[in-house]
Amino acid sequence: MNDDIRNIVLGVLAAGISAALGWVTRTYLWKRKLRRKQAFFGLPDHSECLLVVNRAAGHEVAVHRFDVFALLELSSLIKDCGAHAQIIQHDLAQQGFGERTEFCLGGPYSNRRMAAHLASLLPGVKMNVDSEPSPDRGAFQIGSERYRLENGVCEYVILARVTPAQDSRPVFLFCGQSAITNQAATRYLARNSEKLARKHGNNSFCLLLKVVNSHAYGPDVVELVADVTRAAQEPAPAVRTSHRAGS
Repeated sequence: MNDDIRNIVLGVLAAGISAALGWVTRTYLWKRKLRRKQAFFGLPDHSECLLVVNRAAGHEVAVHRFDVFALLELSSLIKDCGAHAQIIQHDLAQQGFGERTEFCLGGPYSNRRMAAHLASLLPGVKMNVDSEPSPDRGAFQIGSERYRLENGVCEYVILARVTPAQDSRPVFLFCGQSAITNQAATRYLARNSEKLARKHGNNSFCLLLKVVNSHAYGPDVVELVADVTRAAQEPAPAVRTSHRAGS
């Protein structure tokens, strides 16, 4: 074997080894990223989770189209984790929590299970569900602060990950002042799940998000107002209106 052939063979071998090492490294990193995502969502391979759906305001059966879009966002996350989802209406989900990951969608005015979750898991979060028109209709009270709804201009939504007990599967809550804010919260979670997992790990958190000018921008322009985990987990104190929340 002359030197030219030897160099060609060595070059091919080196390229093959380099390609193999690159493939192994990429596969390892991909699997590690997937395992972190599965741990954050509580969705190991082939696991089952629950999607609890609310109803459109004023309708007994219909689901608002923005809530359908939110379900599609969540379905993509679930599929990426290699898990399976069962969709169930809020008034039929008569079961406990913690055994399976749960994604619960909609405000307490249209989702009985959300109302129960807020009362038991996030007692510091209250929402005005009065049917009579008033400035406080749909407003959030979190701790001592109140955040009012300005329809289509400034709308708020709670995004929470709650683990009821150690080693239990998480409950994700998307509790918005309007249907489009529910979709905004699911999209925010999809886009920021890696960052949220790095910051919070597998611990509980509760974030208050603001959807800006949804009439023009839909669910895409979302701002993080505050991490309200501590206030949300404590019983609600006396009410006062926040000067930051508008009038």
